[in-house]
Amino acid sequence: MKIDDIDAFVAVIRLQSLSQAAESLQLTQSAITRRLQNFEEALGVELLDRNTKPLKPTPMGLRVYEQCRAVLREIDSLRELVASDSMPSGSLRLGVPQTVGDTLLLEALQRLQGAYPELHVQVSNGWGSGLLKRLENGELDAVAALFPAGKVFPEGLVGQSLARMNLVVVAPRGSSPKRSYRLAECQERGWVLNPDGCGFRAGLQRALVEQGLNLSVNLEIFGTDLQLGLVANGMGLGLVPLPLLESSRHRERLEVLNVTDFKPVIDLWLVRAAFIGNLQGAVDLFGEVIASRLGANASAAQSA
Repeated sequence: MKIDDIDAFVAVIRLQSLSQAAESLQLTQSAITRRLQNFEEALGVELLDRNTKPLKPTPMGLRVYEQCRAVLREIDSLRELVASDSMPSGSLRLGVPQTVGDTLLLEALQRLQGAYPELHVQVSNGWGSGLLKRLENGELDAVAALFPAGKVFPEGLVGQSLARMNLVVVAPRGSSPKRSYRLAECQERGWVLNPDGCGFRAGLQRALVEQGLNLSVNLEIFGTDLQLGLVANGMGLGLVPLPLLESSRHRERLEVLNVTDFKPVIDLWLVRAAFIGNLQGAVDLFGEVIASRLGANASAAQSA
């Protein structure tokens, strides 16, 4: 059976007239008649009492009419769901790495709640690769994740770079008298890093392996703010995106080391499914909030 046939049947019962139903659907009367016949044939039952004027449904036709109205309401809801210009509703499932979530998530959620009060936002934390996999599997609607510049995403996903950031090595302020260092010298002091699985850590480890060095980790711990606090207290060196350092409450107790042979750059990406329906506006706002915060911090950091 076809939706057009259901539309024709509901219009005929509602208006009790073939001609008026045809006019309301901008069809000919013969087209309405064919659709009614097709619908009856598909169901294998007579829906209209054709011996009455105006047209009336049979007892079964009346039951089918009520069910068809419910079907059409659900179809309207479905169309609204996939219409990207309609008001976001339902649930928005976001994935955010803890590295940036601690700094940016609260403001983003407040903005989303203010703009779309009917939207229920769910947030998952994780590493970028894991969040991306969940997005591919349909478990998330959009992900903000840190990947190298030029990252190519799987088919069916759309990626937008929100901010490009330098990753910097940080140490307690006043603890590093030299104007520049090499990575091997930093390695001697040990690191305060995320546990294994973090892209920052993996990039650092690759750079060390290329020099024939092993990664020396003093502390493994989640959370940029906590890591920077530990670095400021002399527990080792840290590796952090420069904009997040600039917004940290520990900034005055830290300094950036000029590491001449290790200057990684990373992008914060907003990645979403190719088709997200009426969630598009909310995802765009989420990206705008993050981009404005990180963009402002990145500009301030680069000009400092």
